[in-house]
Amino acid sequence: MFHKIMLQAHKEKLTNGDYVFFYVDVFGESLRRDGTREAKKPWQCNDSQEMDIKEAFKTVLVISYHEPENPEYVEFQRKLIQRVKQEFEVDLNYSLMNFIAGCFYDGALLYAHALNETLTEGGSETDGLKIVQKVRSRKMQGITGTVSMDSYNDRNTDFDLWSMTDHDSGVFQVVGHYNGISKQINWTGNPIIWLKGSPPSDNPPCVFDTEDPMCEKTPLSTLAIVALGAGLTLLMFGMSSFLILRKLMLEKELASMLWRIRWDELQFGNSERYHKCAGSRLTLSLRGSSYGSLMTAHGKYQIFTNTGHFKGNVVAIKHVNKKRIELTRQVLFELKHMRDVQFNHLTRFLGACIDPPNICIVTEYCPRGSLQDILENESINLDWMFRHSLINDIVKGMCFLHRSIIGSHGNLKSSNCVVDSRFVLKITDYGLASFRSSCDADDVYALYAKKLWTAPELLRMGRPPPQGTQKGDVYSFGIILQEVALRNGCFYIQGMDLSPKGVTATTQ
Repeated sequence: MFHKIMLQAHKEKLTNGDYVFFYVDVFGESLRRDGTREAKKPWQCNDSQEMDIKEAFKTVLVISYHEPENPEYVEFQRKLIQRVKQEFEVDLNYSLMNFIAGCFYDGALLYAHALNETLTEGGSETDGLKIVQKVRSRKMQGITGTVSMDSYNDRNTDFDLWSMTDHDSGVFQVVGHYNGISKQINWTGNPIIWLKGSPPSDNPPCVFDTEDPMCEKTPLSTLAIVALGAGLTLLMFGMSSFLILRKLMLEKELASMLWRIRWDELQFGNSERYHKCAGSRLTLSLRGSSYGSLMTAHGKYQIFTNTGHFKGNVVAIKHVNKKRIELTRQVLFELKHMRDVQFNHLTRFLGACIDPPNICIVTEYCPRGSLQDILENESINLDWMFRHSLINDIVKGMCFLHRSIIGSHGNLKSSNCVVDSRFVLKITDYGLASFRSSCDADDVYALYAKKLWTAPELLRMGRPPPQGTQKGDVYSFGIILQEVALRNGCFYIQGMDLSPKGVTATTQ
């Protein structure tokens, strides 16, 4: 990777001596010999552009650990390689990586000294704070030389600075040794060959401070000014034309009302035409013994979905309890967004009818019914693989919805998760927050039952946002998970008979 960086820097003419590049290679791996590289020639890479990389490396300084040279460390490294070979049949090379093993050895030795002193003073081996205090700012002679700890219990480490001391051969040598204890650099005598004869300035003129009076500003020629002005004019004209065209196309799409479905385009059976606001008595029993019922508190059967035919296909029809719809710009945009948002796990929006008094939303029909229907049907055996599949479909649909222009659902519940003929679960009843009005139930039981999936923070609001919130959707999803897991309705607790009103009051 560093070869690529230096090659690009060379192409950008940044390796002419005005800059220095530091390569931190703590273990000196680039300085070791391997199959394609000689020792101390980190620029070699067996590449067709190797000579350009070599030229770029003339401005590189490599920083690595300083390998100890004391006899104790040399003997330790020899025994380490020999023992690893005997016990693990692994061949270790003489490498700076072995320095870490020496540091582990010294670390154990340092801990032993601190522990002995702690025990001598009457302390305990479990008194970590006191042991750490014994280590802080301590010095000792270890296998890697002098071990010196600072006030943060970090070791003061020595480093070597390498440079290409022979531009012909490209060999790197140590030019400086940094002593971590004294904080001083000791120069070895090997020269750093600067391409321009001296180190580059840390504040080069006319680079960081272009307001310096010494910086000459070359005026643009008349031709350059004319060309620049013409180019900017063309660019502004092109951008303006694009924005105007885009706005005109948007206005045309809004005015065309491609989403509109006339009431006479919908075909119904005799029993279907007059079911408006069906399902307004939505309820879920909170007791396992009566969960299979599709009845409201008054015993009336609930019709979950109104259906009709549109262009030869069965469609789901959601009636809106409004006398008329005012097509504001906000409503038009919401309808456009509904047409634009399409996903496998969202029911497809087909259009809306705004012919009074038959105001309704037309969507894709899923014949398998809702997730609520499936969970209530005791004749359907739901193994966990199928349940996981249904849950996964909900997650996919909601993740897409949250990333879309719609942003959130606001009314997520098991009855708004429908299953198509291929047993693919799809989210429905999303979007069109200002288009739809809540169809208030005249049954108190059903009214509170509809709120069982609503997040507590939304229940506490006087006027919660009609589109809900993403966090509220996550809460609703959690309630659905409990329904799927237990198949006993939401907020089911064995042995307790909870009413929707009581549950809502408690969660709120």
